[in-house]
This record gives sequence, C-alpha cells and structure tokens, in this order.
Amino acid sequence: MSEVKQAKKKISLFDFLYNYGTLLTIVIIFAFFTVMTDGRFLQGANMINILRAMSITTVIAIGVTFSLVVGGFDLSVGSVASLTMAVSIASFVWYEQNLMVAILLALLVAAVVGFVNSVLIIKIKIPDMLATLASMFIFNGVASTFSKGKIISQNMIMPNGETSVGMIDPIFRSFGKVPTIIIIMVCIVAAVHVFLTYTKHGRYMYVVGGNPEAARLSGVKVNKYKRIAYILAAILAGVGGILLAARIGQSNPSGGAGYLMESVAAAYIGFSIAGIGKPNAIGTFFGALLMAALSNGLVMLSVPYFAMDIIKGSVLVLALGLTYYKNKN
Repeated sequence: MSEVKQAKKKISLFDFLYNYGTLLTIVIIFAFFTVMTDGRFLQGANMINILRAMSITTVIAIGVTFSLVVGGFDLSVGSVASLTMAVSIASFVWYEQNLMVAILLALLVAAVVGFVNSVLIIKIKIPDMLATLASMFIFNGVASTFSKGKIISQNMIMPNGETSVGMIDPIFRSFGKVPTIIIIMVCIVAAVHVFLTYTKHGRYMYVVGGNPEAARLSGVKVNKYKRIAYILAAILAGVGGILLAARIGQSNPSGGAGYLMESVAAAYIGFSIAGIGKPNAIGTFFGALLMAALSNGLVMLSVPYFAMDIIKGSVLVLALGLTYYKNKN
C-alpha cells in the first residue's frame, strides 16, 4: 500500500513539474538574478530591456510554432529574417522606396520562401527538417548575394563608388523602439493565440498535426493547412527580420541566423506551459521570456558569451525531456 502511495506521489510530483515547471523556472531565474544583482535585475528599465530583447525572438518563434502545430518543423526562419532585413533596408537605401513598399516587398519575399518550403515538403515529399535545412542554406546564400556580402546602411559606398542617397523612413525605425516593438509582439501573440484556439482553421491545424490521416478522412484539407502553416511561419519570420532591421537601422547578411536556436527553444519550451503538451502561442511567449531573462541575467553577471549557449542548451534539453517523456508515458 505504501509503495502505491509513493508511486502516486512521484506521478503527482512529475505532473506538477510538467504543468508548472517552466513557470516555476522563470520565477526561480527572476529571484536568483534579482538576489545576485542586488535588485538591479528587477528594475523597470531592465524589465523593458528583457521585453525588447525577446520581442524579435518571440515573433520568429511564433512562426516556428505554426510549423510545429501541423506536425512539421521549420529551420529556415533565421535565413528568412536575414533576407527580409536585406530587402527592407535595401528598398529604402538603394531604391528609395516608401515605407509601404519596403514592408510589403519584404513580406512578399518571406511568403514566397514559405511557399517554396511547402512545395518541397508537400509536393516533392522531402521531410520537413531536411527541406527547410536546404532552404536555410539557399536563402542564406540569397541574402548574402543580394547584399553582396555587405552591411546595407544609409550613406554606404555603392559598387560604383558613389554614396547611397536613400534614407530609412523614421516611422520604420520606430517599429524597433520601445514601446512599439513590444506592442507588436503582444498583438501577434494574442492574435495567433485566438486564431489557433478559437477558430476552426486553428483547430484544423492541430488536427492535421495530431493525426494527418484521421484529418484527411474527416474531410480536412491536410495539404492546404500545411501550406498555410509554412507560409505563415515564413511571414512571421519576415516580420521578425523587419523588426530587427528597424531596431538596428541596417541589414547584416547573417543578422537573422542567431535567432534560430532561441526561437526553436522558445517554441519547444512552450509545450510544457500549464501542461498543454502541444505548440501554442502563449507557451511560446513564456518560452521566449525564459530565454531572454536567462540571457539578460547572465550578461549582468558577466558570464562569458561563449558559455551562455551551454546553459541555454541545458534549459532546452530539460524542456524537451519533460515534454517527450510525458508524451511517451
């Protein structure tokens, strides 16, 4: 009888950690860094820094979440962000276009990448991870080729020796500043949460990700929703690239590459928020918050940058372990 009680206690403890472990980890991280920095970590200015730092990661991670919802995986989001950075800044600096043209052109390019990914996966039947890995390399190369391997910025020296005359729209730059960038992030998280949770199309996507064959037999157009998911994933990665370009005021050929790991981590950590056990927008937001708070605190403690990935990777392993162990038992 005592063995049964002990087993039940172990199960209930694991369930508690699975349901609230991530939130508990966030609380512990905040408490630890607050104590270690004599309260500086919890100051209002630093909280704004964390929210600003996580904004781009969150938006890109929401794109990853869409691919996960339909049972896929998108590794190309970082290269899409790099490409849309280049396109948006070049539209201003090289081609002297207005704000609307620069943004729409960048988002159109992102949508094309998403469509290409969906064709590779749905029509050609390449496994999603391999297909998006290939497109990651391809579009990283496209971004570098388009920018000629250079940083695109105002008053840059053009190949013909002249100085560029195009100027970045001040409204565009405001997208990367507080509070606008935080508001954009919150609006995207809220909109995607409502879409996935309360609309039939969102529920169909979950059905497709859970059991494609059952979804097909139920009349759900599986390929259609997979295509939509990958296009939305790329568009959101494109939005992340635009926000990054607005924040720094220039384009780096590989500027979006650094957001891939943290975006994937945020999306997977989100599985275990409140025991949902599936990709979701709110969970992704808290996953990004955990990663941003961790990075911020480590910087404040002067931890070498090359050691940060060890800690971030360990957190991701813990989250994945909780998620997949629970799913297998």
